[in-house]
Amino acid sequence: MKRTMLALAAVLAVGLAHAQANDSLTKIKAAGKVVIGTRDSSAPLAYTTGDGKYTGYHVEICNRIVDAIKAELKMPNLGTDYTLVTSQNRIPLVVNGTVDLECGSTTNNKARQQQVAFAPTTYVTNVRIAVKANSGITSIAQLDGKKVATTTGTTSVQLLRKHERGANAKFDEVFGKDHADSFLLVETGRADAFVMDDNILAGLIVNAKNPADFKIVGESISEEPIAIMYRKDDAGFKKVVDGAVTSMMKSGEIEKLYNKWFMGPIPPRNMSVNMAMTASLKEAIAHPNDKPAEDYKK
Repeated sequence: MKRTMLALAAVLAVGLAHAQANDSLTKIKAAGKVVIGTRDSSAPLAYTTGDGKYTGYHVEICNRIVDAIKAELKMPNLGTDYTLVTSQNRIPLVVNGTVDLECGSTTNNKARQQQVAFAPTTYVTNVRIAVKANSGITSIAQLDGKKVATTTGTTSVQLLRKHERGANAKFDEVFGKDHADSFLLVETGRADAFVMDDNILAGLIVNAKNPADFKIVGESISEEPIAIMYRKDDAGFKKVVDGAVTSMMKSGEIEKLYNKWFMGPIPPRNMSVNMAMTASLKEAIAHPNDKPAEDYKK
């Protein structure tokens, strides 16, 4: 009986520790701050302007979520810290509690849903390729024999290889440590193309030294939902986060922010990426959901 009781106590202790580890609101209240994980070169979703500050469409959405957390905890002076995350470490840093909200450019897919949770979709991207304007490349099939850049920790090249027009193209992969580094590979001629989300490609091009030197070409390789990421199995936090995003969708605030970051001039060069809202994103806003990429038409 004593052994049984000790075993039961151990199981309960583990369960309690797990519950506490996934109680983000309690963690945030104790710390007195929300930690936002974000990116440095995923414009216009999330990026740095070079002054140590982060901005972008998803960063602004997360700031609104922080306001909802402040209201929920009745802590109007709750602080906000920003932590730079990469494609490789973003999920581990959410899982281990280093960051509370990941506000970058992360695709919601079934594999990732095994480890983390996602807020309702706030952007729908099409994976395409960026090339130099004078490269002569206009389609996926023309990547045969070329060097294709991708960012370490992303799934873009995997999607390219699975695409019906990319399956027979024999190309070499070259890796950038982040999106800016991957784009630099094309800019300096070390790669012929960079495969990535269209919004990221557009943001990099508009902030390049000579934007006219580059263009986005080819078929859409994959349509994917992008969303704010946070720890899974945390019902209280999910209610606040998802509630804040859904409220912004119903009020029209999401659409205003979209127009600001995708249709208007953005820092640091005050140029526009000029990407109108797609039918898929309009649908996601009209009917908030956290459906994974696998549910989208390819």
